Amino acid sequence: MALSQRYRLLAPLALVGATALALTGCAEPSSGGGDDGNVEGKTVRISGGITGTEADDLNESFAAFEKDTGIKVEYTGDKSFEGNIVTKVAGGDAPDIAIVPQPGLLKTLVETGKVAEAPESVSKAVDENWSKDWKAYGTFDDTFYAAPMLANLKGYIWYSPAKFKEWGVEIPKTWDELIALTDTIKEKSGQAPWCAGFASGEASGWPGTDWIEDLVLRQSGPEVYDDWVAGDVKFTDPEIKEAFDAVGSIILNPDYVNAGFGEVKSINSTAFADVAAKVADGSCALTHQASFLSANFLDVKNAAGETPEVGPEGDVYAFITPGITEGELQVEGGGEFVAAFNDDAATVKVLEFMASPEFADARVELGGVISANKNADASLASSEFLQEAMGILQDDSTVFRFDASDLMPSTVGSGSFWKGMVDWVDGKDTEQVLSDIQAGYEN
Repeated sequence: MALSQRYRLLAPLALVGATALALTGCAEPSSGGGDDGNVEGKTVRISGGITGTEADDLNESFAAFEKDTGIKVEYTGDKSFEGNIVTKVAGGDAPDIAIVPQPGLLKTLVETGKVAEAPESVSKAVDENWSKDWKAYGTFDDTFYAAPMLANLKGYIWYSPAKFKEWGVEIPKTWDELIALTDTIKEKSGQAPWCAGFASGEASGWPGTDWIEDLVLRQSGPEVYDDWVAGDVKFTDPEIKEAFDAVGSIILNPDYVNAGFGEVKSINSTAFADVAAKVADGSCALTHQASFLSANFLDVKNAAGETPEVGPEGDVYAFITPGITEGELQVEGGGEFVAAFNDDAATVKVLEFMASPEFADARVELGGVISANKNADASLASSEFLQEAMGILQDDSTVFRFDASDLMPSTVGSGSFWKGMVDWVDGKDTEQVLSDIQAGYEN
């Protein structure tokens, strides 16, 4: 599921494509464009799926840049961006720049022939500021088109530090330790330790895909993960079943779920964001969700009826789902990419700024978001949790992979995979679920 969609539902990095440097038919920028290098007074239009207060913060991020350059940046958020942008671009109504929330959509835009190859200055900036993994997601047929912007880190397990202290337990360092922790919490609390919610309207099931992706990456490694995304490893192959079996040992176990909501099948009727309230009030000890769940704790109450404190000594906090071997750090996540539809001087200036640590710092400091820009200042993030998450993304030892379902064909990633997770929770046999998901490639 595209990250911008998930942000809106909350409240407010695959390597194929066609070289598309030809710009014939691109819409002219509203400022009149021109490549004479004179940018004073030019307007650069940016479009994306970021809306609400996040859109306001994005516009504010350009304040110093506008003052320094004389360029006016106008970002417009569109809740239907993902459904509209390809049609607009193909019809000659492209913005100057688009903020694209997933590589699959970026690939589709590149295939229209209207996306400009990224300037050498931007390519160099990405080499300096991001890992090779991130640059690869903006590259198609060996041509680099789009720099990364912001990021989101998945695979977190949210818990109560106070409860951990009460139970005398510690954050697990391996998957086996996580299972042992689960058993200990069940024994000490007398309740199911885990809660989960897969309900998300037409997108129901996507939280389960994140679970599976985590385990494929941790159990089988990045090469198998990449082959799986490319379709070379099938859902019916042993490596993927192994991941399902590992996840199933938790979410299909009636002794382990669904704390605060009911039996195993209640996972499908529980909205994915509703787990925040159960963790905050202590009725659920553990839940698996991305870094963006932190925003939901602003809207719920702890056991004392107060807004829960998110922190290592607070009411709720999170740790990354541990790997099979202690010390390995392999994570999945998502983020946006910045694609341009012309090479006008003002547009290039904006692209260069958005690929810089200065832009990342400006936006991160405004709160609620993180960046994988290695030269940005993680201490500017608006909470200790976000600072730690950003530090993980910036760490050279971190193996990062983009959300697999966002990279797969839509008939699978947002089709049979999502549906398969719902069917699985409803009791359908694992072998049949894997076969059904794989069949999405035939549609």
